[in-house]
Amino acid sequence: MFKFDFVAPTSLDDALAELRERGPGGKLLAGGTDLLLQLKAHLLRPAYVVDLGRIPELSRLDYSTGAGLWIGSMVRLRTIQQSALVKEWSPMIGDGAKLVGSLQIRNLATIGGNLCNAAPSADVAPPLMAAGAIASIAGQGGPRTVPLDSFFVGPRRTVLQEGEILVGVRVPDAPARSGGQYLRHTPRQEMDIAVVGVASHVTVDDDGCLGARIVLGAVAPTPIRASLAESSLIGKPITAESIDRAAKLAADEARPIDDLRGSADFRRHLVEVLCRRTLHSAWRSALNQSESLNGGTNA
Repeated sequence: MFKFDFVAPTSLDDALAELRERGPGGKLLAGGTDLLLQLKAHLLRPAYVVDLGRIPELSRLDYSTGAGLWIGSMVRLRTIQQSALVKEWSPMIGDGAKLVGSLQIRNLATIGGNLCNAAPSADVAPPLMAAGAIASIAGQGGPRTVPLDSFFVGPRRTVLQEGEILVGVRVPDAPARSGGQYLRHTPRQEMDIAVVGVASHVTVDDDGCLGARIVLGAVAPTPIRASLAESSLIGKPITAESIDRAAKLAADEARPIDDLRGSADFRRHLVEVLCRRTLHSAWRSALNQSESLNGGTNA
């Protein structure tokens, strides 16, 4: 291991001050499940490391009416997996968190680290994007927000600028009669990364689909929205046929590559299968809400 400076500020302002005073060449430490491996392998040689683990405001997880669900960047994935708030307000985010690594990794890994690592196959990004999450960023120029749809710019690359910190993500309240699900395909059940991941979220009324968000993981340089598939559903009744059509469109929108873990054609097939499954599940969840709103009658 080579030498570098290590600082552990206790407030967000102090962390930003360290970044400002020390300048380029630093790295932020969240859970460390990726950074420490890269340091040990000498893939990174930062001049200094700023530990975010002692900043209480980054570990906040709460919900407020109108504002929605707030998940601080240092909230552990195991905490998200077990959170009653997440299960109530956006369960598909928990679906993604519980799939990351092993139990030991989830006890260390954070949602901010997972997002800032910007792996195309990350399991947390697609459900957050499908839920309409917004990233909150602090930096030398003041705070700013970025829709998570626009947060990723390439493999291992985000919109974060030098000296900026991801503070957390806000997940807005879903409209009534909404449902969502995230599914992935991996060769193994545990300790593997997605060959393909798909998150789908729909909102319905008595006449059909009011809104749809379909996010594909591991089939492009970043997680991507399947916009044509989404548009094919909006304003029309949701049926098995319309879901099949949307799933085929999503497969066409994917931009996978051939590699050791699967061919591009195989990944497109998986997109279609997983899109169909997640849309059916999201539709059923939305209909169940409709039945509750209508006293048990079908909407």
